[in-house]
Amino acid sequence: MTGHPGDALSPSRRFTTLLVLGLLAGLGPFTIDLYLPAFPAVKEEFATTDAVVQLTLSATTIGFALGQLVVGPLSDRIGRRRPLLIATTVHVLASVGVAIAPDVTSLMLLRVLQGFGAAAGTVVAMAMVRDLFSGSRLVTALSRLALVIGIAPIAAPVLGSWLLGLLDWRGLFWVLAGYAVLVIVLQLLFLRETLPPHLRQEPGHSTLRQRYRAVLGDRVFVGVAIIGASIFGGMFAYLSTSSLLLQEVYGFSPGEFGLIFALCSVAVLIGTQTAGRAANRWGPQWVLAVSTSLLIVGASAIILLDLAGLGIVGLVPPLAVFAFAFGLSMPCVQSLALANHGQEAGTAASLLGALNMSIAGLVSPIVGLFRIENAIPMGVVMLLCGILATCSLWLVVRPRQVQPIE
Repeated sequence: MTGHPGDALSPSRRFTTLLVLGLLAGLGPFTIDLYLPAFPAVKEEFATTDAVVQLTLSATTIGFALGQLVVGPLSDRIGRRRPLLIATTVHVLASVGVAIAPDVTSLMLLRVLQGFGAAAGTVVAMAMVRDLFSGSRLVTALSRLALVIGIAPIAAPVLGSWLLGLLDWRGLFWVLAGYAVLVIVLQLLFLRETLPPHLRQEPGHSTLRQRYRAVLGDRVFVGVAIIGASIFGGMFAYLSTSSLLLQEVYGFSPGEFGLIFALCSVAVLIGTQTAGRAANRWGPQWVLAVSTSLLIVGASAIILLDLAGLGIVGLVPPLAVFAFAFGLSMPCVQSLALANHGQEAGTAASLLGALNMSIAGLVSPIVGLFRIENAIPMGVVMLLCGILATCSLWLVVRPRQVQPIE
């Protein structure tokens, strides 16, 4: 574990760098999920349906996926900082546009652009971590990053529900614009370029094809990408349904809704921080063996306890189990996906993130096809995602054949 720039950073500089990268990585999930508690208000203002409101969530994830496919390879070619600054500026402008959107169609289109602008934070942050670290430090650093990437989708609705006590739903997007401005300032002040010119890829289609071929030809990458997409799909089934389920079916106030999300946020937090230590001791592939099993356990319990008529009492504990498994999985997925792709870290991170967001974007309208009267449709989608993740681990990744991360 020598020869990587991050090894030479002082502890304070390493902490500051990871903190700024974490805030950048959090911009995407906060952009997607901050306004989930406002779904009923958006539905009422525009006199539309649950399915259309859920499509505004899918629009953001589609923009996010497309943005990663553009920004990731571009950052391998011209460096990390410039694409990051440009994309985040696009996010600021799109956020302002959403805040003043006159109708749901404009809202949807601007959410695509907003997702595109937010994409750079997550994909470039992961690539910069890979530029800086390797071996056990890579796993530990990614577990810190995954803390934000994993907890933000669940913490964002908590903050959104509290902000709705002070602002209308449009105010949430002014808050997002302010967040993006903050991270632009932090980038300028604290982030150095991590990809020197001599390591950048030359422009040209052949080089781009070679990078994609190197990443997609790696069986382990493909397998963990499927796992990552599956667990994100399961989490988005929860995220896109929970606002309507908890507030309209169970009659929760926005504040009570936020408390449920806070509990799940703690579960994700525990999972991500457990993952780093466990992966360094036993290997990330074996941690995934545990976490994918827990996904199935949690989703199955949601279905069975709902069928038993336990309502909210039977919903919260298995949701926490699923959230813990999600947090436990993410650092391991990222570590295995990036470990063998230092030369094309931006491309690998972009493919991983784009697949995650594409599947998440498809899940929301699928769940939206069902009337939100109970937790069963959500639980079934979460269970199918858990089963797919488990199959990918054992049939594609094949834990016994995975080499230790060096």
